[in-house]
Amino acid sequence: MNIYTDYLKQIEERKVQGLHPQPIDGAELLSQIIDQIKDLNNEYREDSLNFFIYNVLPGTTRAAGVKAKFLKEIILGESVVKEITPAFALEQLAHMKGGPSVEVLLDLALGDDAAIAEDAAKVLKTQVFLYEADTERLENAFNLGSSIAKDIIESYAKAEFFTKLPDVEEEIEIVTYIAGVGDISTDLLSPGADAHSRSDRELHGQCMFEHNKDMQNELLALKEQHPDKRVMLIAEKGTMGVGSSRMSGVNNVALWTGVPFSKYVPFINFAPVIAGTNGIAPIFLTTVSVTGGIGIDLKNWEKQIDAEGNTIVDKDGEPVLKQTYSVDTGTVLTINTKTKKLYKDGEELKDISTALTPPKMEFIKAGGSYAVVFGKKLQTLACKILGIDIPQVYAASKEVSIEGQGLTAVEKIFNKNAVGTTPGKTLHAGSNVRVEVNIVGSQDTTGLMTSQELEMMAATVISPIVDGAYQSGCHTASVWDDKSKANIPRLMSFMNDFGLITGRDPKGKYFPMTDVIHKVLNDITVGDWDIIIGGDSHTRMSKGVAFGADSGTVALALATGEATMPIPESVKVTFKGQMKSYMDFRDVVHATQSQMLKQFGGENVFQGRIIEVHIGTLTADEAFTFTDWTAEMKAKASICISEDDTLIESLEIAKGRIQIMIDKGMDNAKQVLKGLVDKAETRITELKTGIKPSLRPDANAKYHAEVIIDLDEISEPMIADPDVNNEDVSKRYTHDNIRPLSFYGGTKKVDLGFVGSCMVHKGDMKILAQMLKNIEAQHGKVEFKAPLVVAPPTYNIVDELKAEGDWEVLVRYSGFEFDDNAPKGVARTGYENMLYLERPGCNLCMGNQEKAAPGDTVMATSTRLFQGRVVKDSGEKKGESLLSSTPVVVLSTILGRTPTLAEYEAAVDGIVLTKFKPSTKQLVR
Repeated sequence: MNIYTDYLKQIEERKVQGLHPQPIDGAELLSQIIDQIKDLNNEYREDSLNFFIYNVLPGTTRAAGVKAKFLKEIILGESVVKEITPAFALEQLAHMKGGPSVEVLLDLALGDDAAIAEDAAKVLKTQVFLYEADTERLENAFNLGSSIAKDIIESYAKAEFFTKLPDVEEEIEIVTYIAGVGDISTDLLSPGADAHSRSDRELHGQCMFEHNKDMQNELLALKEQHPDKRVMLIAEKGTMGVGSSRMSGVNNVALWTGVPFSKYVPFINFAPVIAGTNGIAPIFLTTVSVTGGIGIDLKNWEKQIDAEGNTIVDKDGEPVLKQTYSVDTGTVLTINTKTKKLYKDGEELKDISTALTPPKMEFIKAGGSYAVVFGKKLQTLACKILGIDIPQVYAASKEVSIEGQGLTAVEKIFNKNAVGTTPGKTLHAGSNVRVEVNIVGSQDTTGLMTSQELEMMAATVISPIVDGAYQSGCHTASVWDDKSKANIPRLMSFMNDFGLITGRDPKGKYFPMTDVIHKVLNDITVGDWDIIIGGDSHTRMSKGVAFGADSGTVALALATGEATMPIPESVKVTFKGQMKSYMDFRDVVHATQSQMLKQFGGENVFQGRIIEVHIGTLTADEAFTFTDWTAEMKAKASICISEDDTLIESLEIAKGRIQIMIDKGMDNAKQVLKGLVDKAETRITELKTGIKPSLRPDANAKYHAEVIIDLDEISEPMIADPDVNNEDVSKRYTHDNIRPLSFYGGTKKVDLGFVGSCMVHKGDMKILAQMLKNIEAQHGKVEFKAPLVVAPPTYNIVDELKAEGDWEVLVRYSGFEFDDNAPKGVARTGYENMLYLERPGCNLCMGNQEKAAPGDTVMATSTRLFQGRVVKDSGEKKGESLLSSTPVVVLSTILGRTPTLAEYEAAVDGIVLTKFKPSTKQLVR
């Protein structure tokens, strides 16, 4: 058997699944295919031609390098293939998006054959994915008097690669498809359990709508009925894309409803159209823009207001909604990109100008945001080479500056990190800004897609302006199965070569780490003025400002060291009152959401905005519990305003943990981790000497809203409940339903407990150990009436617990302790009533490897309560994932039910759950 016949065998196996041949990314297979093309009598020649032309992944894949080289031979006449003329070979190169194809085009354009050079130059003028090595070649040729190089650079200066693209069509006809009622999680579009297949786009497309074939067939039937229209996926009476950025979700929507990017590149579609009654979740909307899509805030259901201007509510206190126009499945609508309005039968329904801003129109025209970002950089560089001013081709950056108005924390960070703005101009919320990125994170279930995106944008090395970047192995930590063994080492090798610090060492010099990525990023972020981009919605650091992002935006940040986004509005959160001794900080987090909704009549003022939380006295570990949950508050991001001494303490902790990574051998040749330690030490010195105090907003900053959380009102533990049986489907599985412990009357059965995910920190593990000792002292023994799964977030935390004696306590009460020398090879399918000490990582929170039994009621510290995420429904009962503090979870598994307040207070007696108290200092400038 050779590699080609192996490929044919794989093709037959995929046929059984209803799949086409997998796109080729390997050099060896494509080399054999080329040999078969050259052999005119080869039995596989015709198929080989089709594979070569239509089924090779572009960019910097190894196959792309082989393809570009062969196309060059054809253009130069060194090889003759009657089916591929030199002109067709150039057309093929034009669709390969950079890397080896650009190298070949430059070879030809700067070569000795004038006719070939002219043809190659025409193709080069359409390309935007050029890097330093490419532009240096052009600049050197220009300086040596090359007229071809001058012509290409002048074209780049005018951005003809953009201006000569077809304009966006004025009218886009769409037909609606309601994908669900209420908030739609990205799990519906790309289930976590199918994370392993995300890099195989056609295969992954089969999981759309969580493998619901009826819905898939309805969508196909709708497309067949309306072949001239685009399908718009809708979250009726809800928000589309809550939960995560999920590039794979947008890819799936595009695959089913979008436009093919190139006839020579299979299964890469763009331009999806997505909508929601309450719009699109902020980070998911960014992902839509990456693919040149359109995300619409429909507002087709509105709250009813009485004569006094008050919101009318029903018997449950919920706002009464009235439909202003219908978007039922099959409704034909028109998007007008000139008037920026949505129409039905010529009648205006809604102004959608926020979905069609000038920058977004550019993304649509260019086929996605990457081409615009790279185009602007290329135009800037070309003008610099020519010594000319940059012609205004792209929409001018929106610069909002309000004289006399102070700056919020996020406005200060953006002003510090902004690129290409008017010198000396102070920018406020609403400005659209290019910013430099300090820290970048990639996680393992989206990392393979990020690596593909890097290959397709022809990037080979991390941008030198990025302070540090990390590739985790946390989302696949629970089960080291065949899928993980095939995917993760390959990912780690790619990212390590690219310049990231990787959880797993491709050379095997240090032990494989499965630390939760958000916790690692929270440690390696050592600047309170930093900007962080990470491939997960919970990229929400307690230092600096962090944005969860899709795999493509992460790739862009890695390759360019930049991101482009508007400066969001902020909501200021402060605290008053005093916490009761038996309350956990997690209860403050839930109370913040609950009190905010109460204060604003059910309106979520956090959605799409920055939560500027004046945390004051909490170090980064515990403060992260707040910022992490802001993803569930639907906020764009969160910023912690800390006292100087607290920030110093956080930086000392971070510095120590980074040093541990260095001691384990995780630093790379550029000593990235050492650089972060040095940066932390410098910042600590600045804080101690008063040279540069911690980040503070201005006293006269303007906020969209200000929320004051009254700690005196928090009298019992707070639980986020999915409310799975609510008669109004749109009210199920939201994170806004926060209930006090007493609501359950100490009677609700709990089938499984989970302490883990990014929401817990070292303190939670210590609380668990102390609770177990308390319960044994009170009752003579510790007996679990429901399983308790515990997954510490990081190995550092495990090591610290071992050093402090707490891990020994946990082991004593456990029935299972993870063994890194023999990690689980298959997912656990059943649980006994005991304590499981699992490997550090995401575990049950991800839902892609291990889950609770269908129909279980789970009490968890994690972040996700969406249907099917942690627990699926059974035929008899809906699965429930209730989210609460560590003490509530632990006690629920001991009792097998929700505890009463008296039982809870007894179990935590003498335990310091949190030291949080409102700051008494002025945290403004």
